[in-house]
Amino acid sequence: MLYAVRSLFVIFGKETMNNIPRREFMKLAGMGAAVWGLSQRVLAAPAGGLVLVEAENFQQLGGWVLDQEFMDQMGSPYLLAHGLGEPVADATTTVTLPAPGTYRVWVRTCDWVAKWQAPGAPGKFLVLLNGKPLKTVFGTAGAAWHWQDGGTVTMSEKITLALRDLTGFEGRCDAILFSQDVNFLPPHDGAELAVLRRQLLGLSEQLDDGGSYELVVVGGGVAGVCAALTAARSGLKVALVHNRPVVGGNNSSEIRVNLAGKTGQAPFPNIGNVVNELGNKRQAPPGPENKAENFDDALRMKLLRAESNLHLLLWQQLVATEVNDGRIVAIVAQDVRTGRRIRVTGELFADCTGDGQLGFLAGADFEVTRKQHMGPSNIWQLRDAGGPVAFPRCIWALDLSGKPFPGRAVRGEKPLPADLTKLGQWYWETGFDLDPITEVEAMRDWNFRAMYGAWDSLKNVDGEFPHHQLEWATYLAGKRESRRLLGDVLLTAEEIVGQRIFEDACFPCTWDLDRHYPDLRYAKGFEGREFISEAHFGKFKPPYWAPYRCLYSRNIPNLFMAGRDISVTHDALGTVRVMRTCGMMGEVVGLAATLCRQHGVLPRGVYEKHLAKLTAALGKGAPSKVAFGAAC
Repeated sequence: MLYAVRSLFVIFGKETMNNIPRREFMKLAGMGAAVWGLSQRVLAAPAGGLVLVEAENFQQLGGWVLDQEFMDQMGSPYLLAHGLGEPVADATTTVTLPAPGTYRVWVRTCDWVAKWQAPGAPGKFLVLLNGKPLKTVFGTAGAAWHWQDGGTVTMSEKITLALRDLTGFEGRCDAILFSQDVNFLPPHDGAELAVLRRQLLGLSEQLDDGGSYELVVVGGGVAGVCAALTAARSGLKVALVHNRPVVGGNNSSEIRVNLAGKTGQAPFPNIGNVVNELGNKRQAPPGPENKAENFDDALRMKLLRAESNLHLLLWQQLVATEVNDGRIVAIVAQDVRTGRRIRVTGELFADCTGDGQLGFLAGADFEVTRKQHMGPSNIWQLRDAGGPVAFPRCIWALDLSGKPFPGRAVRGEKPLPADLTKLGQWYWETGFDLDPITEVEAMRDWNFRAMYGAWDSLKNVDGEFPHHQLEWATYLAGKRESRRLLGDVLLTAEEIVGQRIFEDACFPCTWDLDRHYPDLRYAKGFEGREFISEAHFGKFKPPYWAPYRCLYSRNIPNLFMAGRDISVTHDALGTVRVMRTCGMMGEVVGLAATLCRQHGVLPRGVYEKHLAKLTAALGKGAPSKVAFGAAC
């Protein structure tokens, strides 16, 4: 059942699977035998003369970055030339072919602006063999990920392989395939490509042992880190599974969204002590002071590694779950860099993925707001270079010449003086009506087009900021909203505003009911594809203490959740989603998991049988290395 269910996503696609009712989903799982039959046919095909080089396996990445965000949609992590308009350094590796001779070279890539019929193909790059470029310029055709033909070339057995970025504008490469059979056509996507990848890379279908734990936390954002630390310090054997090299999620140096929400609130002022350990005391808006070191990546890693019974599994992407009698028994995680897969077993699990991915794969009930949900931002910032700096024209970006946007006002036909402080802020946000799971790459790329279009307009059309340049931009989508897993209580905004009291109140909400919608002042010409938002704030009397029953699944009995994927409505998400609040949820999950272990119950059993003990634990707070009850 494990691989049968996972294979369905490859065959039908995530968007289709998201819309299949849970009962039908379980029926479709029976099609696994058909998927296995396909695997057998692919494996039986001759693999001689084919050599696959995954871009993430390159020995030196140079200036390219490794992006795993869209593995579930396009089948693999890939390398991205995120140079902000300056070509990045070559990625290089060595390859041993079966024999000297003539090979056809295929490169899996795409023209990332072609889906909008935009001109210019900004993501151009070359492939070099032994220092000589192939004649094909890659990243110039096809809106979808596909194998672009690089032609035939005669090579020695051992070669050096390099990716050479030509633009610095988000070129992307998934893999390079060498074929002695010059007529071989590789599959573009689906189950056949997935099986071929693992066959050519020599990856076994047998899973390596990732260990057995009392609590498995999936997702290393602030919520997951706090859940893992709290449970480990309380004596549980814990695994924290995360798909990036650093923890913190949106509050890491990779995305740079500051912590918000208040800790140290009565009647449980010690809830928040762990999140207060995570740093980010120095906060700044996007700009020169929004530095990587503000986000204390190293401090968080040190805290996690200090716990002897906490196993940190980085660069591990969740790809499957194993469910028995309705309970999660194990997860399967794939190493983003090597493709190696491990099986991690557990007694209790916590979904801190933000997207509710663990719960979704296990068949948990969930909701998604399909239209007018909040979108992701990709924060960007500028710096004064101290002298004139050129920037290329971007004919493929959003054409913002003559159009207003935050930082550029237009009166009549003449732009007013620009304001640097409004560029790259949180409200550069898009994707309000796109699928928040399957179309996030398009959202991220639209944010890129908005950023580059705005800077092109200011610098090259208006002649502003001749000494400034793009200093940093995140290539990881800073998400706000996607799936929300359903618990025994679905908390609503009306209950928060009306101050409904729950007997299992456990974490404080102090941020306004903050929901984002397209800002209509900047929407003309971009209707349905807006890229600037405005916040609508609903007021309530803080702190509002949300119930514990929002933090576990109503139909997967051993599944907790913490973060923006808990059991709340779209409107209620506006207050719970900020990250200090998410961290406090994680602390509560860690405390509740400890009670589960101590008393032999599941998450619901803590509420039904041991609520007084949970209340006492909330009063004491999570084991912490900072002063108890400190407000932040």
